[in-house]
Amino acid sequence: MKKLVAMLIASAAMVATAYAGQIEGVVKAFDEATKTVTLEDGSAYVLAEGVTVEGLAAGAKVKVTFDDTSKAATAVTIVQ
Repeated sequence: MKKLVAMLIASAAMVATAYAGQIEGVVKAFDEATKTVTLEDGSAYVLAEGVTVEGLAAGAKVKVTFDDTSKAATAVTIVQ
């Protein structure tokens, strides 16, 4: 029974990560009021609740991890 529960939990974790996407790009604009990051390619992502980004400005190269279903950014990392 314990093995079955462990297998179900592992399967659920893999399914949850299947709905995440990543993109790298250069920030065109960051609107703090709407918490929207717009990349130079025109794609825009709203930060999910609880996600904060320090030092984000136009021209920064970033990696955005987002939820495929809602397109909400779950993480924004500045890439050197």
